[in-house]
Amino acid sequence: MSQTQNTFDPSLPYGSRRPVVCAANIVATSQPLAAQAGLHMLQNGGNAVDAALAAAIALTVVEPTGTGVGGDAFAIVWDGAALHGLNSSGYSPAAWNRDVFAGMDQMPARGWASVTVPGAVAAWHELSHRMGRLPFERLFEPAINYGRAGFAVSPIISRLWATIAPKYKDQPGYRDYFMPQGRTPAPGELFRNPDLADSLQQIAATNGDAFYRGQLAEALLTHCDANGGLMSHDDLAQFKPEWCGTIQHSFAGAEIHEIPPNTQGLAALIALGILEHFDLARYGPDSLPTTHLSIEAMKLAFADLHAHVSDPTSMAVPAQSLLDPEYLKSRAELIDPDRAGDFGPGAPSQGGTVYVAAADDSGMMVSFIQSNYEGFGSGVVVPGTGISLQNRGMGFSLQPGHPNEVGPRKRPFHTIIPGFAMRNGQPLMTFGVMGGPMQAQGHVQMVLRVQLFGQNPQAACDAPRWQVVNGRRVMVEPAMSPDVIQKLSDMGHDITTDRGEAAFSFGGAQIIKRTAHGYVAGSDPRKDGLAIGF
Repeated sequence: MSQTQNTFDPSLPYGSRRPVVCAANIVATSQPLAAQAGLHMLQNGGNAVDAALAAAIALTVVEPTGTGVGGDAFAIVWDGAALHGLNSSGYSPAAWNRDVFAGMDQMPARGWASVTVPGAVAAWHELSHRMGRLPFERLFEPAINYGRAGFAVSPIISRLWATIAPKYKDQPGYRDYFMPQGRTPAPGELFRNPDLADSLQQIAATNGDAFYRGQLAEALLTHCDANGGLMSHDDLAQFKPEWCGTIQHSFAGAEIHEIPPNTQGLAALIALGILEHFDLARYGPDSLPTTHLSIEAMKLAFADLHAHVSDPTSMAVPAQSLLDPEYLKSRAELIDPDRAGDFGPGAPSQGGTVYVAAADDSGMMVSFIQSNYEGFGSGVVVPGTGISLQNRGMGFSLQPGHPNEVGPRKRPFHTIIPGFAMRNGQPLMTFGVMGGPMQAQGHVQMVLRVQLFGQNPQAACDAPRWQVVNGRRVMVEPAMSPDVIQKLSDMGHDITTDRGEAAFSFGGAQIIKRTAHGYVAGSDPRKDGLAIGF
């Protein structure tokens, strides 16, 4: 390829300290040791699924602030011929009904009353069995090594660990595993979790069966019973992931794909469908009109999301109805281009998640995400296993009659979403933005930057972000233009530019885009990770 035939704009207008990575095989994720675990699989005969899974499994050890063996997972995979969507989010225990939570104003955020059946382990095996190339046990080797030998804790993870630990320190088992010296680990300090390494070894050797029906399941259920939980043997043993396909909407010459409900991916598609009705291409990616209109579209999308989305078996309004072109046009007409509006409820609370993008030289591309939800999730750690458990139960509603009202064997509303873009029947981009309520709006911002405005993945990751909170309240990063911030405020937006803990709320993006001769990737500077390839 000649120098005049560039397949992407290499500009980095936001002062990035990270390079744009171009390669035939790439892994991008939020922790460098995990990215290298994925790369190792590619270098040793594995494909993009093997790479994504090895990275995700390693992240349960090296980034426990965002994920764990006891979390959920979703994936979108282009296998070289077709696009597949996997929902491996767990359901509530069969014993959960409205009466269990009687007298409460909201679902519990900590402890066993917030723990739904974990789906991540089942996702690992399902993807490996159906689409991987390497033996399942091979994928666990880096994670097991880091658990037993230890790893040096990376700086941003260390800071987040210290910030959020007070929320979990009184939960059963948390201090023993994640504050073993009465404190959280410092940057660069060696941290070990040999019990977790042993658990991963059992999962690897039994194709995940130990977790759902074997020794690990028994340990989990014994701890559950001892602490008032209601999960049963059948709840674990009967869980299976679902090949759910994707939902999509066209935008700027591409088809943007998301996992269907129970996830918030629908909100990203609704917002993009609304933005189709404004000529954003004539403005810059960081302009006042683009920022204002995008915020307003996201508010409208969230209003629909929180009113209608739940386990699809409980939804009265199907996802496709919310993507109807005439409906989206009518929603766009509610936006005042000069004033901030208030269209309904805002986003749920801040989350903790990890995301992996991977692509290989056969053309396979993977968008994979897993999470314990809020940082360490429920804060519950099963004794003798090192396994931390998610708190996805808090995603349910206690509002009587709401589609997302808590009930038995029901999947809660879910924040984590992998993203994917196609064009003319071929894969174009795998992308994700970690961070609870930031995810759907992060997807919108990444699609606008890469697909509409032509920025390369690293530039899109670097750019300052906004986040709708609720009502007219919007958080923006301090790097955003002061002039734009002031004018947004003048338009009626309630703007916050917190530099403290809220900085974690702007998420972490990982993007791989296909080019004519391979891939170009970017990794978010808000995280410790990197894009790496060969």
